[in-house]
Amino acid sequence: MGVTTRVQQLVLAFVFAAGPAAVATGQALDPAVPPGWAAVLERFVDKYGRVDFQGIAQAPGDLDSAVAYIASTSPESNPTLFASREASLAYYINAYNALAMFNVVDSGIPRSLAGLQKFRFFWVKKLMIGGRPMSLYALENDVIRPMRDERVHFALNCMSVSCPRLPRNPFTTGNLDRELTAAAQLFFSEKRNLRISSEAREVKVSEILKFYREDFLRTGPELTAYINRHLEVKIPEGYKVDFIDYDWTVNDSRRVSPPSQGAAAR
Repeated sequence: MGVTTRVQQLVLAFVFAAGPAAVATGQALDPAVPPGWAAVLERFVDKYGRVDFQGIAQAPGDLDSAVAYIASTSPESNPTLFASREASLAYYINAYNALAMFNVVDSGIPRSLAGLQKFRFFWVKKLMIGGRPMSLYALENDVIRPMRDERVHFALNCMSVSCPRLPRNPFTTGNLDRELTAAAQLFFSEKRNLRISSEAREVKVSEILKFYREDFLRTGPELTAYINRHLEVKIPEGYKVDFIDYDWTVNDSRRVSPPSQGAAAR
């Protein structure tokens, strides 16, 4: 399947309205943050990270602006705009999250991304990034993961219930390291992602750490050692690691209840 007609229309509208100079700069103070993306996060994402997809479908202007910018401008197509690794990585994280959100709306707001829907959503559907058609799978695995910062897995959001909590602010060039560290700490603070049983001497952790195990073990011998980097109270040695099943339900604020709150259980 080629690039969706909707994305092509957005690119043409963006070029026509903004002109060539704006395509090159994106009219953005931070080129890593697509125009309109901050407004989308503030307006349509709640404190739990759930998304009002119906609201976006009814008022798509800001998300359309973000998608059009991503389609025309990237570190590959406009390298002079992205002078640092942080600028490029922040851009790609924001791009992934915005395109995943757009993909949910463009796909008719499915209830789940499991089964065949997962194949269409991540592999088949092509979206435009800096003039280059690309699937979400390729963006994550061929572009973002090779940048070798495993904390991106606590920032990338495919809009499923078991994804890391979607923040209500974009990732930025100037504060990216702090923002990624905060995302990792938040992830492991939530009992939906981490449960520690002293009695059973067992750790249950999100399947994200299973999916991308090699990324997390790049700098340490075992997963508990990596998790401990983001905890104040450390997991003792010798604890068994098991994984919490991933929930591919679309994290729709009109369909999904807020997650139960609380710190990682011990």
